[in-house]
Amino acid sequence: MKIAVLGGGSFGTVVANLVAENGHSVSLWARSEGTATLMQKERVNQRYHPNHRLHDHISVTSDLKQVLEMAELLFFAVPSNAYKELAKLVSSIIKPEVPIVSTAKGFGDQLLLPSQVLSEQMPDNPNCTMSGPNIAAEMADGEITATVVAGTDKSIRRIVREVLSTDSMRVYENSDQYGIELSGALKNIYAIISGITEAVGAGQNTKSLIFTRAIAEMNRFCRELGANPMTMLGLGGIGDLFVTCTSPLSRNYRVGMAIGNGASLEDAISSLGQIAEGVNTTKLVKKHADAKGIYMPLLSALNAILFEGCPISESVRKMMLSTHSVDVESG
Repeated sequence: MKIAVLGGGSFGTVVANLVAENGHSVSLWARSEGTATLMQKERVNQRYHPNHRLHDHISVTSDLKQVLEMAELLFFAVPSNAYKELAKLVSSIIKPEVPIVSTAKGFGDQLLLPSQVLSEQMPDNPNCTMSGPNIAAEMADGEITATVVAGTDKSIRRIVREVLSTDSMRVYENSDQYGIELSGALKNIYAIISGITEAVGAGQNTKSLIFTRAIAEMNRFCRELGANPMTMLGLGGIGDLFVTCTSPLSRNYRVGMAIGNGASLEDAISSLGQIAEGVNTTKLVKKHADAKGIYMPLLSALNAILFEGCPISESVRKMMLSTHSVDVESG
């Protein structure tokens, strides 16, 4: 197949290489002409994956029209806050019915999920979502990984599964695209909390508490918004949450570590050099949870630390004094 990947960052580069290794012809789009030219010439992404050569089946360009004209399948591998602007440009070029695979884990304006932004801007192009415990650096190294392709169209899920499956990549299907995307966005909040917890030297009991209550909060929010709570039990839920809350390769975890070590939010983001989706997600979800009356004390504690200047110790104290006492909620 002729496949287009939009996004010359860490994940876009890995997806392009993964697909090319399966024998497909890949056009990789980078927004910066200088970046695209350098990657095409040197055959490596020096910023994100300097030790991994681009596959010979990949061509890199900043010419969006060139990338899209012949595409039979399109991967969106840019941050969620860039979806709307890019989708508007893509909609005037791409052929109708070409399937789109969304890889972002976050929210756009008004709590819109990436697939909803794509559907709004490109209603004639069906989309699905790729999600799960997929840290780009490990995927680039060939570590055994699994991902989920979620969408309502079974035939499109099957195509994407075949395109992505390799000896090191196991691909599962799920029809609950909404639940998968909600889980993928929400877990970034708790990755920041986990990073803070690690930085302040919390014990294993505390880490276990944070992880399990994160699952409870995510499930509560997903259920309130109409997603299938069973989705949380799979790779796109607990699987993604675990890796994001424990790996030092996780961007949101690293932001939390920096804040826990005394850095300001601005300095933590600046030192990362990449987008940490959980920061914006925290603000958006807190506003929605408050409006809907959804009980999320961990979220509230993080929001107070990030945006209200509340000291970590004080925010944790308020969280521990919350009155909710039910462990497992079944409905």
